[in-house]
Amino acid sequence: MVSDSFSVNAQNHLTIGGVDTVEIARQYGTPVYVMDEDKIRANAHAFAESMRHCYGGNGLVLFASKAFCCKHMHKICLEEGLGLDVVSGGELYTAQSAGFPMEKICFHGNNKSIAELEMAVSLGVGRIVVDNLTELEHLDYIASSHNTTAAILLRVKPGVEAHTHEFIRTGQIDSKFGFALETGEADAAVRRAASLGHICLKGFHCHIGSQIFDMEPFKEAAKVMLDFMARMQTETGCAFTELNLGGGFGIRYKECDNPPALSDYMEYVSAFLRTYCAQIGLQMPFIYIEPGRSIVADAGLTLYTVGSVKTIPDVRTYVCVDGGMFDNPRYILYQAEYEVVAANHAGDARDQIVTVAGKCCESGDLIQEHTPLQPVQPGDTLAVLCTGAYNYSMASNYNRNPRPPVVMVSGGQSRIVVRGDTYEDLLRFDE
Repeated sequence: MVSDSFSVNAQNHLTIGGVDTVEIARQYGTPVYVMDEDKIRANAHAFAESMRHCYGGNGLVLFASKAFCCKHMHKICLEEGLGLDVVSGGELYTAQSAGFPMEKICFHGNNKSIAELEMAVSLGVGRIVVDNLTELEHLDYIASSHNTTAAILLRVKPGVEAHTHEFIRTGQIDSKFGFALETGEADAAVRRAASLGHICLKGFHCHIGSQIFDMEPFKEAAKVMLDFMARMQTETGCAFTELNLGGGFGIRYKECDNPPALSDYMEYVSAFLRTYCAQIGLQMPFIYIEPGRSIVADAGLTLYTVGSVKTIPDVRTYVCVDGGMFDNPRYILYQAEYEVVAANHAGDARDQIVTVAGKCCESGDLIQEHTPLQPVQPGDTLAVLCTGAYNYSMASNYNRNPRPPVVMVSGGQSRIVVRGDTYEDLLRFDE
């Protein structure tokens, strides 16, 4: 199996966290997101421990809540010693509602609204990651009106190529995020931030992309950022003490995937940072990292019920399920790959090649194409593995489909942590 959350029991049923997925589907209905809380906690703990080991406590792991945002997840992060990365007023409000300490939050976003900046300042968010000069000016004015100083990082594009899908590459010059180095834009932003009376520039942020397996781009990005920090300190006389290296750590979606171990990544990058800081005479900065997918993706799956099987001779076989692009748009967005399993006979050979299709009124509403699967028939339970990241977060009500509930399993028990939509919910804003 692609994750140690998943196994097959004596009934030949797929399990998650030791709980029978066929029973979960029967109890809660389908489609349903299922998350292994014990696995999430283990992943979070591994990141926190690795940060302590590699950086001697001189750093903080920020869970990228865009991957999976709900009050219960934020409570897990708090209990496991993580901070949060939020990217909207809604994510910030969720964190506040969960009782998350504001000083352990970084607020991102390439186009934060005035209202969102007001909210961040009034709540006392720990760091605001500024994306552009307009935002910088707005933030200085807002902080002034609150008689406070906003602690910020500037988001810088390091110009490092991440070997991943073009839609999830963010560190190159042609990106909507951050300040470019090549044009002098980042230099100008530093000088402007340093001149403002209600801005305290603590350091810099970068993020090169997502689902990255190669460790070398992370090292290259760190080198670029350290060089920039050292040069800006020399030219401005300001001390910059913090560096956020972002996230993007890949996980194993398919059997053939081979991401580096967390410990290997952390040792590799931290060793480089220590050596290179000493080489260029820069004090080792406080380090942030922002894992999201790598904490929750392999702790989740989505369960569906097969409605029909359509075989088109010499073309393909469609396995049609009761979910689709409204609960998982990642395949139609960037051809995200998953393993698919017939949950009610999970130990059987996956010796058929099928296309898993959703129920939405779109020809492109597909969950996987040309994927191996056990023979299935209407009424079978289908599981798509490693859907813990970005599936619930990106879900919609397209075709007026209710978004599925989120069920957490822990210690052999299951419970709903986010209830699913009802038809009445779909109408609640209609006049």
